[in-house]
Amino acid sequence: MIIAVAWRNIWRNKMRSLVIISAITLGIFAGVFSTAFMKGMSDQRIETAIKSEISHIQIHQPEYRKQDKLKLFVPEASAKAKRIRSLPDVRGASNRVIINGMISSAGKGSGAKINGIVPDQEKNVTNIHEHIMEGTYFEDTPKRVKPLVLGHKLAEKLNVQLRSRIVINFTNAQGVPTSAGFRVTGIYKTANHNFDGMNVYARYQDLRQAAALPEGAGHEIAVYLDNNEAVGNTKQSLIQMFPGVEVADWKDLSPELTYLNEAMNQYMYIIIIIILLALCFGIINTMLMAVLERVKELGMLMAIGMTRVRVYYMIMMESIFLSLTGGFTGVIIGYLSVKLFANTGIDLSMYAEGLQAMGWSTLIHPDIKIATLLNITVLVIITGIASSIYPSIKALKLNPAESIRTE
Repeated sequence: MIIAVAWRNIWRNKMRSLVIISAITLGIFAGVFSTAFMKGMSDQRIETAIKSEISHIQIHQPEYRKQDKLKLFVPEASAKAKRIRSLPDVRGASNRVIINGMISSAGKGSGAKINGIVPDQEKNVTNIHEHIMEGTYFEDTPKRVKPLVLGHKLAEKLNVQLRSRIVINFTNAQGVPTSAGFRVTGIYKTANHNFDGMNVYARYQDLRQAAALPEGAGHEIAVYLDNNEAVGNTKQSLIQMFPGVEVADWKDLSPELTYLNEAMNQYMYIIIIIILLALCFGIINTMLMAVLERVKELGMLMAIGMTRVRVYYMIMMESIFLSLTGGFTGVIIGYLSVKLFANTGIDLSMYAEGLQAMGWSTLIHPDIKIATLLNITVLVIITGIASSIYPSIKALKLNPAESIRTE
């Protein structure tokens, strides 16, 4: 009875009710969509970093990431990578030789990280081969040529093009200053300009021989999995298989990505709560107006026997109906909008320079979990209940005898 009366009451002034419901709908829609947008940005940054930069898991000598020395290599790393490729959930494992040195062209030089890779294995671990903008990814290279693939930012810094000669200077594993000549055969471009300005790729054998490392040795074994959910189990399996090495997942390798993911989750709820707080005051204002306009009516209801508790619940239900109607509509419209843009993406290419300087993609695919939508719905219900308390208390304080005489 009270529920039916409350529902009819909110439509007695259709314009006012529609305005407040529209405001709630728009606010919740904005909250849902902005939440999905930030979640999409966060997920894509993590996905880009895993696919192009660090992979899911890396294996090193225990002190390698702290000291980064050539002599801290993993013995028989190629054999270990082969064993890893036989594990379930593993899509690829690649052995790498890594040298930090000076890379020079005619008249220009820069510090760089030179990755010695096995191209066929690396294709299953990173997607650099998909980002080649000029030249090739170690395909059709004459045997006498030592090929080198570098990022477009580094190519611009060194002022080099395809077929340009590059010299890498470093100290080999025996402590002897060494230089090696290479030929640029490919230039790549990823979503991360900083990564493109530092990372260079050469063939494993060419770099291993120049660094005077044993056959099969490597500084890093990169492991790429079928899905992110398998990281924990695979990491534990690798720790048991290779007790003498360090096994680090992407969260260990790049703590800022973990922080980004956690921060985005917190920011999402902060935005939603701010929106709901603003809507809360709008609902309170609307319901106070409704109570003040119906002072005589409420007084008559109490005079003929309607208890104050029933009046309280009636006003409360009106506030909750306003919140739920607008809230559910906003959640549904927001979810449908997210699904629409999840497939097509939101193009931010006009901000490409700034975004790519920080490693962000220019095409964002919004995403939101059902659990997040349920949490937002619960917050909307709480907002409706909280908004109803003060107007309902105001109605309780009415004196029936005085209210009836009100014009």
